[in-house]
Parts: sequence; C-alpha cells; structure tokens
Amino acid sequence: MEFVWNDGGRAACGYVGFTSDCATRAIAIATGAVYRDVYEQLGNLADHSPRLGLSANLARDFLAKHNWQLHPAKMPTFDGNVIPKGVVIVHAAKDSGKSHHLCSVIDHVVHDTWNPSDDVQYQVLSFWTRPAFANVDNLPTIAPRRPTSNEQELTQAEFDKILHRLKALDRTATNSGSTEAEKHNALRMMQNLMLRHNLSREDIVDGDNVESVRFTRIACPVNGRRTCQWEHSLAWYISQHIFTTTQYYYSTEGHRAMFWFYGPVDDVNNAIALFRELLLTIATAAHLQFGGYARGSGASYAEGYVRGLPRWNQPDETQQPKSANRQLIQIRELAVRSAAKHWLQIECDIRLVKGSSSGRYQHDDAAERQGRLDGAQHNLNVPNAPKRITQR
Repeated sequence: MEFVWNDGGRAACGYVGFTSDCATRAIAIATGAVYRDVYEQLGNLADHSPRLGLSANLARDFLAKHNWQLHPAKMPTFDGNVIPKGVVIVHAAKDSGKSHHLCSVIDHVVHDTWNPSDDVQYQVLSFWTRPAFANVDNLPTIAPRRPTSNEQELTQAEFDKILHRLKALDRTATNSGSTEAEKHNALRMMQNLMLRHNLSREDIVDGDNVESVRFTRIACPVNGRRTCQWEHSLAWYISQHIFTTTQYYYSTEGHRAMFWFYGPVDDVNNAIALFRELLLTIATAAHLQFGGYARGSGASYAEGYVRGLPRWNQPDETQQPKSANRQLIQIRELAVRSAAKHWLQIECDIRLVKGSSSGRYQHDDAAERQGRLDGAQHNLNVPNAPKRITQR
C-alpha cells in the first residue's frame, strides 16, 4: 500500500519525545479529532499516560464506545481486496501477537509515521470502519495542515501556556540557585499539573533537541532473496557519505530481500530515491558490459562502481570556523542517528543485531577498475550536497 507520513497532529499539539502512541495517532487521524483530545480521553480510560502504550482491548473498547464497526479479518498482509476504501483503522500484530500496532488506512493509503504494510511480519487481525452516520465534514487530513476552529485554537493556546508553565517550574526545580523550599514547591506544582492534564516529564522536554525530529523507516526490495555485497556497499555509501543522518538494515521476507532506511523523514525519502536510482544504473551497466551483476566480472564491476562514486570534501582543518562548524554538524548527526535507533525500538519494536556475509563470486580486478572509472564519472544530483572531490 502507498504511504503518507502523518503523526496525527502530535507535534502540532506541542508533544515531543518518543512514545508508543500508535493508538492515539490512528484514532486522531481517522476521526479528524485533535490529537491532544484523543490523548486525554485514552489516558483517562487507561488511568495512565497513553505515551506508555495501550492494550488492544482498551483501544477496542474506545472505538466500540464511539460506534466504530469491528470486522475480524485475519490475513497475512494488508490486502486491498479485503480492507475497504474510505477511512479504516487497522489492527495488526507480529511475533504471534506479542507486538500490536494500530494505523489508519484512508482509501488504501497508510497514514502513519512508518508503513507497516511493507513489513510482512505484521498480520492484519481486524479492522474498524467509521460509523455510518459519521459527519462527512470532519474527514481526516494530513497533519499538520488540519483545519482548526477558534475554540480549538483557544484550547491549544491554553495548552501552550501549561507547557510553558511546566518548563518554567522544571527550570526552578533543577536550578542550583533555588532554595529547597522553592524546589519542593515547584515539584509539587509540576506534579499536580501533569496529573491533571495526563502529561509526563518527557512531554515537556524542550523542542529543540533531536526528539523533536520526525522519524520514519521505508523499505526498498531488491531482486531475489540473496543480496549482493555491492548492494550493501551502496546502502552504506548513501548513509555514510550522502544522507548522513540516515541508517539502513536489511532483512529477508519471504522470497525477497529488503533494505530498510530509517531516520529523518525527508532524508529517508531522498535516500530511498537515490538508492533505487543507483541500483538500476549500476545493475544495467554491469549487465550490458558483463552479462550480469550478481557474480563474476559483473559483480566485481558493480563493487568497483560503488567504490568509485564521489565522496564529499571535508573542510580544511586550518580554517577554524569551518572546522568548528563541521564538528557541531558531526555531533548533531551522531545525536540524530542515536535517536533514530531509539525511535526504531520504541515505535517499530525492532532491535537490530549485527550480521555478516561473504561473497563467493570470482573477483575480476580489471572489471573492478573499469567500475571505479565509471563510478567516478557518475554525476550525483543530490539536494544541498557539499562540493564533490575532484581529481587532478
């Protein structure tokens, strides 16, 4: 199924940090309701913050209470022939039901922060359809461009004041210059406000850190179940030299291999597009010159092509301002990459393990050298790319 990144309005409502909020997000998207309102309603029903995750039974009870229709439909994939058009909330699970996920599907397009229909480990257990008497004027829209009424804007303004107040109290409580009485009073007021509005400390983290970055993961299938070493080298090249805030991993699902890129939304989309373009270019060139790309001279040529692709210039270390800026960029990149791994575990329930592979094709030095020459001539069209290295 096609995919549209949509956080249901979470960021627009002032929430930050990583959370298992798929139920809140799916319901907010499907109903067109304000994320904060759904968050509070589910929190009251669960008697704890929805950021900790909700049971499938609680989400089922909430939807049933609001007259959504349940349709049991156990199937191995997101089947567009079974899932109807319109607004649908899909309940999927993997690992024999140990990991559950809810997402909105609108006219066979997944609206979520990642696309569960790409992951064959997820099986659809059931789906929910909108009440027959639902207001057609309250259709869901892509966040954050959802229309808001004057009442909603007023409520959001009040909520922003609450967050501002909580952050001010937090600064007082953690300030070494505050007296013990001031710290105690600030903590007490913070606790009361957070309990009253179903908030936690993670919700009031300043929005300028990496936890406010919009993350996603997207899959790119390749031909066959076995991958070539040059395909891994290409994915590594893109994540290390082009879109350096992205990372990748691969998995075998059924009869095909999948390369998954994850990280900031825009960078992942660009990385996937470039990966597909280079896969096709390199495989076609190897096939035309050597009759294939998976083994022998063709694989050697493809590996050489990847190694010959342009790397980007590093700033001159003698120029202190540029060097300092580069260090700040590298620190930021490391922070984003670390946060992306954390997001992958919290949101997608994926824990990566290291693997190893070895190629068994006969290496051809001449083919690799030709590949390096061709790769060095490849003109990469990358948005906002630094200057490429030129050989004299």
